[in-house]
Amino acid sequence: MEWLDQIEFWHWLIAAVVMIIIEMVLPAAYFLWMGISAFVVGLLLYAIPGIPTLIQVIIFGVLSVVSLYMYKRHQKMNPEEKDEPRLNRRGEQYIGRSFTLEEAIVNGVGKVKVDDSTWKVKGIDMPAGMKVRVMSVEGTVFNVETETMFSE
Repeated sequence: MEWLDQIEFWHWLIAAVVMIIIEMVLPAAYFLWMGISAFVVGLLLYAIPGIPTLIQVIIFGVLSVVSLYMYKRHQKMNPEEKDEPRLNRRGEQYIGRSFTLEEAIVNGVGKVKVDDSTWKVKGIDMPAGMKVRVMSVEGTVFNVETETMFSE
């Protein structure tokens, strides 16, 4: 294990580049912070040659854990805002909108035409042609109430 005593600053810089490349291939935000930590240890070793290997590894470990913890904490406190939060939940975009019943609701089930598709609805029995408002969505089924309930 004599080779461990011969670690130079450029070894850490190579390790940093390798970890950042791994992060680009397998994005998970773990290797990025480890790569940055390795880069910092490399710069530190360049500025202060002769730091014992054990101290280098400890600095790398502490920097990695602290930077990853800070990143996760920042992510938790500042969640990513998406421009299309309901992108994969298409039905939720119709909550609050009104539609005309295509097929009467019989035994609690009917259908409405929405744009170019037909959606199943659940609600109280009512005839075709009635205006209904979408109150919630369960999978691909709208829970609806009559439009007249809202005009009072």
